[in-house]
Amino acid sequence: MPNNKSKPRPSRMSVYLYIPNIIGYIRILLNCYAFAICFSSKRLFAALYFLSFVCDAVDGWCARKFNQASTFGAVLDMVTDRISTACLLVILSQVYRPSLVFLSLLALDIASHWLQMYSSFLVGKASHKDVKDSSNWLFKLYYGNRMFMGYCCVACEVLYIALFLISSKHTENLMDVVVTTLKQGSPLSLLVAISLLGCSIKQVINIIQMKTAADACVLYDTEKKQKR
Repeated sequence: MPNNKSKPRPSRMSVYLYIPNIIGYIRILLNCYAFAICFSSKRLFAALYFLSFVCDAVDGWCARKFNQASTFGAVLDMVTDRISTACLLVILSQVYRPSLVFLSLLALDIASHWLQMYSSFLVGKASHKDVKDSSNWLFKLYYGNRMFMGYCCVACEVLYIALFLISSKHTENLMDVVVTTLKQGSPLSLLVAISLLGCSIKQVINIIQMKTAADACVLYDTEKKQKR
């Protein structure tokens, strides 16, 4: 006789207490403290901020390891990523000139990820990382290859942290600082160069992501009108 008993549904509280989600809460606390002391202790800020970024990879591993992937966790993860990066970009916009560079990166980051998340759920995808139907090879490579995606994401955060650490005063010229650092021929120069390349690729992918997601939303609208 077939067993018709269904698996017990996890309670609402149990989802909040998933291991990867608890790590997400810890990330928020780390970021809050890091930004509170960012100007008084730059090195501690950088260490805490990067630790929070590393925890982003840890919570993903825990979600897969303990079978605790959740929509709430995915949203919490993305919101934490976007807000922490946004705060750092705002700080950099106050340290360097032209500030529009960092504010533009902030707008692009939020717009592209929000559109991608919204369009993914609009068409019924389980994850915003499901881009198998995309025709753009770079976009598919980014979400399909963890190493490449990791390099681009780490490069962005490392570049932003490095720029913050090497700034000696407010209202510095961004181009002058970058060029001077690259000309030094030091390990820091190599780190900035490698990070700059990965960050540039990430911004190109953000533009592709925003356009692809916008196209998906428009396609949904046109198909919806045709069915009326």
